[in-house]
Order: sequence, then C-alpha cells, then structure tokens
Amino acid sequence: MRRHAAPAGAFLLLFSCIVTTLGQTCESHCGEKLQSCSCHPTCGSLGSCCVDYKEYCVEAQPYSGSSFGGTDFTILHATFNQSSQILCRFSNAVNTVGYVDEHRRGHCISPLMYQTGWVPLHISSDNGTTFTRRGAWLLVHTGKLDAAFKAVLDNSTQWQYYGTPDVGGTLKMNWNSTLVRAERVNIELWGYSETGEPYTGDWQAKWEYLYSLATDQPNNGSFSFVPQPAQHGFSVWELGSVRVSPSTYPDGMWNVQALWTEDHALAWHLDDKFRQNSTVWALEKCLAWDQLEGRLPNILEEIIDCPCTLAQARADTGRFHTDYGCDIEKGSVCTYHPGSVHCVRAIQASLLYGAGQQCCYDSTGTQVLTADSIGGSTPDRAHDWGSPPYQLPPRVPGQSHWVYDVLSFYYCCLWSEHCHYYFKHRPSSDCRTYQPPKSGVVFGDPHFITFDGYGYSFNGKGEYTLVVSKTRGLVIQGRTAAVTLPEGTSVNATKLSAVAMQEGASDVIEVRLSAGGAQLEVLQNRRTLAFTEQSWMDLGGVFVFSPDSNNVTVMFPSGAGVELRLRQGTMTTTVLLPEEFHGNTLGLLGKMNGNPSDDLATPDGQVVSVHSSPQELFEFGRHWAISNQSSLLTYDSNYLLDTYFHAPRHDPSFIPVFSIPEDEHDPLNQQASKICSGDGATYCRYDVLVGRSPSMGNATKTSFLSHLSLVEDLKPVVSCGWLSPPDNGKKEGTRYLLGATVSLSCDRGYEPRGSTQRTCLENGLWSGDPTICMVPGTDVLYTCMVV
Repeated sequence: MRRHAAPAGAFLLLFSCIVTTLGQTCESHCGEKLQSCSCHPTCGSLGSCCVDYKEYCVEAQPYSGSSFGGTDFTILHATFNQSSQILCRFSNAVNTVGYVDEHRRGHCISPLMYQTGWVPLHISSDNGTTFTRRGAWLLVHTGKLDAAFKAVLDNSTQWQYYGTPDVGGTLKMNWNSTLVRAERVNIELWGYSETGEPYTGDWQAKWEYLYSLATDQPNNGSFSFVPQPAQHGFSVWELGSVRVSPSTYPDGMWNVQALWTEDHALAWHLDDKFRQNSTVWALEKCLAWDQLEGRLPNILEEIIDCPCTLAQARADTGRFHTDYGCDIEKGSVCTYHPGSVHCVRAIQASLLYGAGQQCCYDSTGTQVLTADSIGGSTPDRAHDWGSPPYQLPPRVPGQSHWVYDVLSFYYCCLWSEHCHYYFKHRPSSDCRTYQPPKSGVVFGDPHFITFDGYGYSFNGKGEYTLVVSKTRGLVIQGRTAAVTLPEGTSVNATKLSAVAMQEGASDVIEVRLSAGGAQLEVLQNRRTLAFTEQSWMDLGGVFVFSPDSNNVTVMFPSGAGVELRLRQGTMTTTVLLPEEFHGNTLGLLGKMNGNPSDDLATPDGQVVSVHSSPQELFEFGRHWAISNQSSLLTYDSNYLLDTYFHAPRHDPSFIPVFSIPEDEHDPLNQQASKICSGDGATYCRYDVLVGRSPSMGNATKTSFLSHLSLVEDLKPVVSCGWLSPPDNGKKEGTRYLLGATVSLSCDRGYEPRGSTQRTCLENGLWSGDPTICMVPGTDVLYTCMVV
C-alpha cells in the first residue's frame, strides 16, 4: 500500500513538540536556565544557549528612542515570513503594529508612553494570538535624546517667544529625512495637558493630536511656515510638540513611525490676545498660577538642600547630577539661569510629592539664590526626569515639570516681568542643612582608603565585600584578579577586575574590566548594557551614567553613589555615602563613623588593630570573602566558573608580596623614584616594583590624588544663610559662606543704624547687628527696635 507523505507543517509541529519536551527551546523561556541548555543572557559566552536563543530572546537595533515614540527598530537575528503579522507589545500594555521588510526582518514601532527607562517588549508574528519573542526597549527623556534623533527647532527661542515684542517671522524646523520611511510627510501639532484635581486619583496626563500644520509635504528634511493664531479653541494648549510622520497615515494616528521635536512652550500658536499684549496675557496666567500654588501642598519641606559650593555639587555624584540645560562642560548655556555657569539636579524625586531640586552656581563657585538673581536655583513641584511609577502627574518625565514649573516661569518671568510671584513659590534652598557624603576608594593593587580616612593594602585574590549596610540594604562586592604582565606572565599582585552592587530589591549592576582591560563593561542583572546610543539609563531602582567606556557612575535611591574609573588597565572604585549611612557600614571600606581606629572590623564584629602588619591585614581581608549564595557577580565564562564559582572565594594558594622590594639593581627603581614622589608614594612604588608596571604606578598615583581632591571638595562648609538688604537700602555681596563679608548701605535720605558690614562666622551666624535705614532724627525708635 502506498503511503502518503506527511505535510511539511506536520514535521515542523512534531519537531517543535520534541524540542519543547526536551526543554531545549527558548520560546517563552527567555532569562531561564533549562535542563539541557540555557536562555539566560550568560549563555552566549558560556556556549550553552539553546539553538533558538537568538530567535526568541531578541535584541533591538536601535535599542532606544524618545518616550514620544515613533522609532522604527529592527528585531535582530529573528526571521519572519513575508505573511507574518507583527504586533509589538510594550510594558505589557501598549500594542503597536510592526511589519516585515524585504529581508524577512521584523520591525516594531515604539509607542508614545508616559515614562522612561527599560520596558519589557513582547513580539507576536500572528497578530497578537501568541507573543513568543521577548526583549526590552529603552524609553528616553526627550531632553536627554541626541539631537540626531529629533526634529530640531531652528532658533527655539523664536518659537517659544513668538508674539512677544519684536519676535515674529518665519519658523523653521529640520530633521534627518532617512529616519522617516516615506517620500511625503505630514507636519502635526500635538498638545500635552494634565487634568483633574492635583494629588488625587483623577489627576491624568494626556497627549492629544491638535491639528496639522501641513499635509502631504515632500520628506526633504525641512519645513518652514508663518504661524497663525490657533483656531477652534486650540490655543488653550500651551505645551506641545511637532510630529513629522508619513502622509500615508491618517492625521493624528497614534504610534506610527515618526520624528518629534522637543516639547516646548507653544507661544507661536497662542491667540490674538497674546499677540496684542503678551505681557498682560502672561500676567493673568501668572496670577492664576500663583493662586493655584497657594492651594497645593508645600513641596519645600521634603526636598534635599543644595550643596554649598560648585565643587561639592559636582563631587556629590550619588545625589546630584548635571542639569543638561546648564552644563559647564558644554559651554554653560544656561537659558533659564542667567548668571549661572553650572546647575545640578537632585537625582531622586521627593518621596511623597515627586518634587525635584535644582541648584545653580556662578563662576566663583558660589550658589546663586533667587532672592538675589533671576538666575538662581529653583526647586520643582515635578522632577524634570520624572519618578517611578511614572505614568501619572506629577511624575511624568519632562511634561509634568513643564506644566507646573516651566510654563509658570514663562508666564511670570520670561513673557512678563513679575518674577516675584514665581520665586514666592520656588525660592532657592540654601545649604545650611546640607551634609556632604563620605567617600571611600579602592585603587591600584588593591589599596583601600576607608570612609574615615584609614589607608591600607589588601592583595587577596578572590571575591570580597567592599561595603555592606544591612539597615540601608546596600551591598557592594568586588572581584580581584592577578596582575598579568604584557608578555602574559602573572606577578604576586592583584587588582580589581569587577564590582557588583545592589540596594534593596534594585537591579544588580556590575561593572568590570573587558577582556584585555581596554574598557569598562556594564551589566544589568548579568546582561550586558550598551551605552552606544544613550549615556544615562533609568533602571530598576537604580540609575547608571556612562559618558564613555572609561567612566561609569551608579546612583541608588538612598543617595549612595559608586564611581568607577578605568586608568591604565586598572579600575578605581569610589563609593560615596550620605550621612544616613553613619554607623551603618561594614566591609573592606570600613565603618563610617568618623573613627578610623575601628575600621578593620570582621563580619562578626571583631576589630583588628590599624597598626597591624601587612600579613595581619591580609588575614583580616580574607574574612570578607563572599559565598556563592550571597554573590552578586556574574560567571559567564569557564574561566570565571573555575577560578571563582567552583573554587574558594579567597584563594588560599595566592600569597602576595607584602612589602616593597628594595633591590638597588632593579631596572624599575629609577622610574619608581621619578613617578612616585609626594603623596601616595608608598602605594605607587608598590605597584611599580611589585606589579612591574610604571603605568600602573602612575594610575595609582593619579587615583590617590583624585581621592584627596574629592575629600577636599566634600569638606563641610559653614553657611550663614541669605542676608537680606535693609528696607530703603541695598547690599553688596551674594556669598554667604564662612568668612564672606556683605556690605549694607542706605538709599539717599536715609541713615544706617546697626552694622554696615557683616561677616559670616564659624558658628553659622552673621557678625554685628541688623542694619536698619532710618530717616535722620529717629534714633529713639531704632533703640526700641534693637531692644
């Protein structure tokens, strides 16, 4: 009897069933380690991936885009049929329609979302019946997105002041036409608003299509027009963005491929009343905002105080980060803070209200206060970068800040001259209660300087706890590896090769030397992160900033910061902890309690003398070896598994050189003497003569001096607080720190009583008596007032 051949689809189904039964498929198993193969991110370097790992555990190119959506990205490695119906689901909530290109590659279109950071990505090839492929997508704050991926407003000031005196004409915008996959495009205006009663459950964020500026335009990368006042009530929308999208889609269709401008004040489309007298219009808005603010909760009581100096602000990297709108490294273009050269923002929003803090400084390093200057530091009702759980006001990244803090600045300060209303609700925080963090550092062939300033060397080979704070939930662990010479031979010295950290239930962040030590690699939950498109990432319970492959800064909600710097193939790790950690740390970086004599404490609380010999210090260090159960580090190679995971965490066979060799015939002696002079000479000489590396010694010296500079920058500063000018008088001087002198004088027709010069004293008080300007002949009244 003739047998009929089974359909090809039946064989595929049978094969799929067999593979699934054997646990060898990554379909719906991404991130897991299966019985016979792995779908975990470490499987690639271990060679243990299931055969379909890349097909189902997908990567995206590009991997990031604006939170406004519209980015067309390719699903790497996976292949699709031309008939596949791609549906992409973001954050388990928002679907967009994708497509298959001529090379059978799948594409997704990112959606408009009210958040930033990595979100889960699930991909269906059967129009949503099943979602078998998994990945992640990075949503980026529009202000932090590279200009190459935006539609750029030509002269943004003209757009945002249009209709005010002497501002008019033609508006222009430009974009990279290759990023919009169409021959013809629509130019659309979208508006943003927040509705409902603030701080209640019905407070909602809303982006909405308003109208098209032009349709069916050639996609030549530019558009210009003379704006007209908006019709049909659209001028009530005062914040928005312009979108460039393919004209094949209906006007205002959501989540299609597109480019957006940055969100901006829509002065150019406001009604005739604004154009006729922008100052009167803006004052009415300012007064309405002033009344609204009077009904809202006081945010000033829960925000962090500003650092006293620019040096402190730039050094306190666990709690403050450069404000991209006023950056001294980028020319200090401080549009909203004239007179300032650099501003920082508090990294974390306040817990209850999601408020932010901004601190600005002038060219002398002095904090600029709004009581003295329109360019002063201002707190924010809504943190510019948003805050978890995002989605709803006042935590929507960027836009909430615009609605409650920036538009009001336009009303009161930029479109009219009534800043006193704005600064009544947004006064600068001075620094009288600011407490700088403490810093500890690990560098070179590992040398340690504790938070309390005790320095020692521990050259064990293994994995150890650098910092643990049970009360704050912070754990920082380090891995050391033998120093290897260029010819491949090892010496009896070690260096940090990886640092892993976690706070509470946050993502685990690991920073390690790449193979060859040419750059730093960053891992999130043992998955490598690429910073090729973005330098800042919002992750789970932690932020990471990496402007280049030699520098990484990790920031936790507690204000703890970890800086990792690559210098000459060695990794320097600086840990900054705020005062809340006082008395709550242990580990190789010691107790943070101001007493260096008890820094060498073992896990069971035994204190080792700080006068111990190198051998005794080595014995102390081994007590901080971690266990497999507690390890945060990644083991994604056979070398790491064999050397650390399946071996003692403190290698008992590795005995370092404990003291600096004194061999007059050593050819490196002369270089050591030349490089290693002054502060840190002992650490430097050890690394040159034991590590056999002048470059390592030079890096050690650099790291040591950098730490001394950081400690100096973070020294506490006494502030006497803002000093007001007298009524009917004025003052000279806006610096209010220890030793600063402020001169006070009276207007014509008045005489001063009290002190005309006052100096900030060490006790935080101003010298002298209050200054009062009086009409001559009223001394009796002055005496009564002083009494």
